[in-house]
Amino acid sequence: MASDSDEDYDDLDFENASDAEDDIDEDILGALEEDLAAAAAAEGTEAEEDTDTDTSDGGSDDDDADEDDVHPHKDLERVLTQTLQEAALPSKPPSPANHDSVAIFAATTSSVAHPQQENRPPSPAQLRKTRILSGIRWPRSFTVEAICAIPHPCATHALASSLCMTHLITGSDDGYIRDYDTFAAVNGKVFLTAPQRQHCGVIEGIMKAGQIRCWWENITAPQNTDNTVAERPLYPVYSLAMHSDALWCLAGSDQGHITLFTVRHDPGRPCYTFSGHRGPVSALALQHDEKGFFSAGWDGEAIHWDLNTGNSVRKFTAHGAQLAAIAVRPLNANPIPSQWGTIQPGSEFTVPMRGPRDDHSSAHESGGQHSNGHVPKQEDDAKSDTSYDPLFDEPDADGDGDGAKYNPSGNGSGHHSHSGGQNLGRGAIAPKGAPPILDPTTYTTFSPDLLMTAHIDGQIILWDRRVQTPGKGVGRLWMSEKTPPWCMSACWSADGSQIYVGRRNGTVEIYDVRQTGRAASGTPKIWKTLRNPLSSGVVSCVVAFPDGRHLACASTDNIRLWNVAEAGEPDANGKMKSGVQFKIIPGHHGGFVSQMLVDPAARFLVSASSNRGWHGDYTKTVFVHEIKHLW
Repeated sequence: MASDSDEDYDDLDFENASDAEDDIDEDILGALEEDLAAAAAAEGTEAEEDTDTDTSDGGSDDDDADEDDVHPHKDLERVLTQTLQEAALPSKPPSPANHDSVAIFAATTSSVAHPQQENRPPSPAQLRKTRILSGIRWPRSFTVEAICAIPHPCATHALASSLCMTHLITGSDDGYIRDYDTFAAVNGKVFLTAPQRQHCGVIEGIMKAGQIRCWWENITAPQNTDNTVAERPLYPVYSLAMHSDALWCLAGSDQGHITLFTVRHDPGRPCYTFSGHRGPVSALALQHDEKGFFSAGWDGEAIHWDLNTGNSVRKFTAHGAQLAAIAVRPLNANPIPSQWGTIQPGSEFTVPMRGPRDDHSSAHESGGQHSNGHVPKQEDDAKSDTSYDPLFDEPDADGDGDGAKYNPSGNGSGHHSHSGGQNLGRGAIAPKGAPPILDPTTYTTFSPDLLMTAHIDGQIILWDRRVQTPGKGVGRLWMSEKTPPWCMSACWSADGSQIYVGRRNGTVEIYDVRQTGRAASGTPKIWKTLRNPLSSGVVSCVVAFPDGRHLACASTDNIRLWNVAEAGEPDANGKMKSGVQFKIIPGHHGGFVSQMLVDPAARFLVSASSNRGWHGDYTKTVFVHEIKHLW
């Protein structure tokens, strides 16, 4: 009996193997039915044999019986799986009569023919970024002091760094890009020499020197296909951007081209050159996924580039004024916890502030008077003589600005109301070809994916990146007629709810751009104005701290640290705070600041000095400041 069973198994395997090796034709259904019938017969025969064996031998091991029962099923499953997989290959179409039966067999084994794709684990770059940005708690305030000075032979127009600040690169007017080790400099014991101290203007105290890794020339990528080395000129570096892991960097030149360089491995090798601007590239901004970037130029155009193809995706053209800054709205997936609340982008109430925030609040209805009868004394931007320049801000003959087009208070007076109920006056004259001011109806249709461009004439324009129709999804922010037409720097807050704009009259205007989905309170408006002393000079650079509450503002004399949340706000008794509401950041003095950087953990602040090709004095020093947290 055992020999007959083995012969049956061998015959079954031979038939199944031969069927599996043959090509599937119109008789596929018949072959499958034969396999099933043979398997059923073999299974019945084996059951009879097991019964006779158990009766004669008085029982046997259960393992042997289970093994005999499973064997045919395994062979049948293997044959059916192999047959159906071969049936998935291109072959003769089955007959219409057998089409439904074949579909039933295919559906039953779809999990075998089409396995689910496994989820990929996070990349090392994502793990490092998550590690750096996780577990950060923000204090109530900061103190910032310079601990390292890096002398340069000429003006430094641009800065860029990796996410962890391990690599810090500078772009200078001499056409060189220098890579510094931040941690080796601040933790080392190399100090400035006497000539270096005099060059940097550091007379008192002990200042550490920078530790340079390497440097390279800002040249274009080679165009020769025969691998010959051609002489290529140097180009001054006007803007920089770096990959979060310092794998590559982008350098914008004064001739309008942008070169991609390697940084961490084989540093300084030009890989590709992007050509599209007709003048100096004043600013660069990376996408959140770092697969593309945005460039702003003196030709008045902002271009979206694709790093995978090297081609331009879209051009953002407004009224032709020179672009001073460009920035993508932060889309921070992790809320920013602090003792003042949780900062979540897109939320209706992101940064809790003291005092009214809405245009239709009780303070607005009472004419700015608080419940205890005290009226806060705050200078009005429209009434300030120091903020009005008759050379640039002279109104037209009719005296009509475009402020009447944007009237959030609904009184038809053509005046803009402050969030605290104050009247900011008429709007500035609209430049020729500029987009209209954002109205409540239009802004409610904007997506959170916004791009901000700052123009040298003072205009701030928001672009909805998801809208591809020309003339749609774009609008400019309201500006007073007495605001001077000069803006060298603008940036987003850490949570993307505010925009900080530095002006020529020594002020920083803070726009509230939260999107609430309601036309009554969802329109960008000037929330407050930070005023530096009259002798401070032009605000040349602003940078937001990652806690969403503090702002570093650079003027000609020095850098100031503002608490945006509390500046200009009344106390519990309704009285305005007296005294100085900012802190001085020592280090920089006596020139324009071209760019400032703050790392995501708020450990270091880096500042560079130059006039960025416009006009003004500058120094030849890059300062690295240490940020201390005050709890």
